[in-house]
Amino acid sequence: MAQEIERKFLIAGDFRGEATEATHVVQGYLSSAEEHTVRVRISGKRGYITVKGASDPSGIERFEWEKEIPVTEAQDLLKLCKPGIIEKTRYKIKCGKHLFEVDEFHGENEGLIIAEVELSSPDESFEKPSWLGKEVTGDQRYYNSYLSRNPYSGWKC
Repeated sequence: MAQEIERKFLIAGDFRGEATEATHVVQGYLSSAEEHTVRVRISGKRGYITVKGASDPSGIERFEWEKEIPVTEAQDLLKLCKPGIIEKTRYKIKCGKHLFEVDEFHGENEGLIIAEVELSSPDESFEKPSWLGKEVTGDQRYYNSYLSRNPYSGWKC
């Protein structure tokens, strides 16, 4: 079973100058229940289908299975997704021995920027870049599946 171990953070500074890659991402959800999600994604010129299980109590670990599919199939599957398609630019930034993926959301989630770092174990230490802000790991409001149903633009901050 594939396990995703990830921590999420808000952004508190300018990160763009450190990015080595920026990719346009479009994703939707065929299913988004509390116990699992089934996501379709087009990232650049590649398509994916992903199944994720529920997070552990800390929000750091959960089951994840992902398979690359032809982009034409991903485009067709996006048409079947629930309302609330997510669009974002994903930046990749190396910091120490880890890769941070920073998602700058567009559309109804404009203004939200989240950094994620994948780890080998929940207690693995990692270098924190200067632009990393408050940790939001485990806060379900920052899950993409939640944002697809409850866009950031509608939040009362």
